Amino acid sequence: MFEVGDFVVYGSDGVYQVDKVGPLNMSGVPKDKMYYTLVSPYMKGSKIFSAVDNQKVIMRAVMNKDEAMELIDSMKDMELLEIQDDKKRNEVFKEALRTYDCKELVKIIKTLYVRQEQKQAEGKKNTAGDEKFFHIAEERLYGELAISLDMEKKDVKEYVEKRVAEMAEQV
Repeated sequence: MFEVGDFVVYGSDGVYQVDKVGPLNMSGVPKDKMYYTLVSPYMKGSKIFSAVDNQKVIMRAVMNKDEAMELIDSMKDMELLEIQDDKKRNEVFKEALRTYDCKELVKIIKTLYVRQEQKQAEGKKNTAGDEKFFHIAEERLYGELAISLDMEKKDVKEYVEKRVAEMAEQV
């Protein structure tokens, strides 16, 4: 069970902080059922109420600093998602986003970054779908890393890029 103050990843909604744990004072809601009241650190006024025993939505603790650093340090070695068929690639991306697995988010970002570089070299533009998946994956990954690393979300991308470059130089 999560405690007040804990940061969690709530399904595909992103990072939230546990604000309260207990019954909800709302009509029609059983008084003997326990709920988390979750607030977003990024969207002011955003609240979610979730039953403590909710089995439908994946809810997990935000990774700690050591796990975040380990993830960042392993990024350069993560494989790209090699899927040529656009429809199949979109399905793989959607499934990866649903899991909210940070390693899968990194694979999406790396794959789409390389794809974007290739398209630019050919004088082509990115597809709207690629742009959407790239943005979503970055938002989710950097939102969690910001909490884990105790930094502003806007500074995470630059930090990650710098760290990955430093790790590549050490090889």
